Amino acid sequence: MKRVLIANRGEIALRIHRACKLLELETVAAYTKADKELLHLDLVDDQICVGQHSYINTAQLISAAQISGCDAIHPGYGFLSEDAAFATSVSNAGLIFIGPDALHISLMGDKIAARQSLADAGIPTLPGSSQAIADEAELRLIADRIGFPVMLKAAYGGGGMGIQLVEDETKLSDTFNALSRQAESLFGRSEIYLEKYLVDARHIEIQVFGDGLGSVVYFGARDCSVQRRHQKLLEETPPPGISATDVDALARHCCDVLGFMNYASAGTLEFLYADGQFYFIEMNTRIQV
Repeated sequence: MKRVLIANRGEIALRIHRACKLLELETVAAYTKADKELLHLDLVDDQICVGQHSYINTAQLISAAQISGCDAIHPGYGFLSEDAAFATSVSNAGLIFIGPDALHISLMGDKIAARQSLADAGIPTLPGSSQAIADEAELRLIADRIGFPVMLKAAYGGGGMGIQLVEDETKLSDTFNALSRQAESLFGRSEIYLEKYLVDARHIEIQVFGDGLGSVVYFGARDCSVQRRHQKLLEETPPPGISATDVDALARHCCDVLGFMNYASAGTLEFLYADGQFYFIEMNTRIQV
């Protein structure tokens, strides 16, 4: 790897450029016409305009990398960073995708599959559905079994969207149908699953990095419980009031599981914490925001 196309903008573009310079790699910034005045464009070795909205145009980004002599693409976060099809296309073009393997992006992008995969490996998860809910009858059956309140979630949701609390049975069916329609509109997939809702639970995240050869390390944990509309406002590390020994044991278990998968690059595992117990909820297969 000698020359990296930065397929993003703003703060993350600056972080990627800085890391590349520390590794003595050349950088090329892909930018849209609307972003032609951004700071990182003055710092990179080269720049290439990719039109008006091309941070999400796979063909144009790959073409930009090839035209500018890059041998790798870094997607940053957002946009195409968690798009398995993009990662595959980059690799098929003979370029290096700086991020996890497409198979792992796809696995963790399906929150139902991710939840089941880690549960099978012994990582604790919340009581809930093990697959997409087929219909309202199954929905009511599972909700009655685990008890209200429950949380309905879009299997391919993200960014704080595609998630809805249901406190009792009276709103269960309507919320399910509305969330299914919203998920189809926002994410192109309507699958919904259900988890037990924990009142006053804390949101804990563990940052990991794998070499793709079976070795995965972690960089501590952080408390991200201060949120607005399911979006984090404040992160605190280490998580106050939680045993460092317990955090270390959980993180090492996660590293072992991901190492067995030969996970590569950065990732963030998200957990709820209540009554001294951690529960896995999802994993982001990218550098942390």
